[in-house]
Amino acid sequence: MSMKTIVSAAILAGAVTTALSTIAAAAPLTKAEVHAALAAHKEKCFGVALKGQNDCAAGPGTTCQGTSTVDFQTNSWKFVQGGTCTGIVLPNGGHGSLKAM
Repeated sequence: MSMKTIVSAAILAGAVTTALSTIAAAAPLTKAEVHAALAAHKEKCFGVALKGQNDCAAGPGTTCQGTSTVDFQTNSWKFVQGGTCTGIVLPNGGHGSLKAM
């Protein structure tokens, strides 16, 4: 095997690994994860997640977890401690919401 073939195979393997990990990170939360969050008295809070750090519901064209495209995307949510969502102040002066904005 030539050095060029070995390097090409290594680059391809790295690209495949990156693609698979990206797909795994963008998967929806499992039922167990949702139940665990709700059992810990967490609530869905829309508009508070940073880019790529939402727990789900990032709007049309996205698959779910980790797919928000901007900070504080109004149709994506993140689990927060129950009762705190609407008290979270956003940089634009708005607040977190229990419903998509």
